[in-house]
Amino acid sequence: MAKVEPGFLATAIGSMPHASPEPACQAVLKLLPDIPAWPQVPKRSWLEEMHVQFAEGLPGVVEQGERIYIDTNSNVDQPLRQLQEDYEAMAVDGYALSRERAAGFYALLASRLGNPRAVKGHITGPISCGLSITDQERKPILYHDIFSDALAKHLRLKAAWQEEKLASLGHPTIIFVDEPYMSVYGSAHFALSREQTISLLETVLGGIQGVKGVHCCGNTDWSVLLSTSAQIISFDAYNYAHTLPLYPDDVKAFLDRGGAIAWGIVPNDEASLAGESLSSLRDRLEEAMAPFTRKGIPLQQLLSQGLVTPSCGLAPLSPDASLRALELLTQLSQEVRKRL
Repeated sequence: MAKVEPGFLATAIGSMPHASPEPACQAVLKLLPDIPAWPQVPKRSWLEEMHVQFAEGLPGVVEQGERIYIDTNSNVDQPLRQLQEDYEAMAVDGYALSRERAAGFYALLASRLGNPRAVKGHITGPISCGLSITDQERKPILYHDIFSDALAKHLRLKAAWQEEKLASLGHPTIIFVDEPYMSVYGSAHFALSREQTISLLETVLGGIQGVKGVHCCGNTDWSVLLSTSAQIISFDAYNYAHTLPLYPDDVKAFLDRGGAIAWGIVPNDEASLAGESLSSLRDRLEEAMAPFTRKGIPLQQLLSQGLVTPSCGLAPLSPDASLRALELLTQLSQEVRKRL
């Protein structure tokens, strides 16, 4: 398994607010030179929305205007058989991200990267995709056994294809499985068991050969994600710093086996960002880490086995505000790394 050596470097979650990929890519490469992440640019096209971006080629998928759904009445026997064969053989060539859905991915591939420590990619996870994409009756496909299984296998192949292309740049890779909808896990609105949830996540994570992470930007049962094979757990430490310390034993076990925490401490909404400075974010980060140190996890371990990120994607910001967010992120990383 690839190793994580984060050392409190800075990276991004994914989305940027630009209408075209080139300025977004330039901002990422300039301000996140150690771990650049390819930018999703949903303002460019509906096809870059997080669940639509990776659904291309999914058996039974239908797109009508700006609606995407699975027609469970269509004849999908052959596409499902083909998907199973490709899954068993890890045949990824038919699972490329298309340029019209991932313009920032291709912009990054065509860029001069310098000498990064790693290059980061991302894919929407099977829980969030499975709740976002419905059948023709608007029932989430997460609750169709056949289609949720197919979705996880499809995403595994998409992630593996993406990783292969990023690895061809000649640097280590990090792939995040983004699961914002894990925030509904355990609620009355979520009908899967813990075992089913982990199984779907592991189907995707199991196809990633390099460093793999899971991102959730809300409150969730972190023991679920900490028990997966993910090596990085990414969370919104700005708005939900109180949630991860509820699982001190799980976090300690995760760190002791070499895992890393990505601290999403720079906010992604304009009003909050306008009220923050480097010193205020540093104080907030220390407050977020304090419950762990009180539980016996050394601060040095939290820092050396940490990354720093925005709280979530930066698409909600203006382009200028997104640059300020990345600048604060880089400054905070540099300041903490001096202590290391």
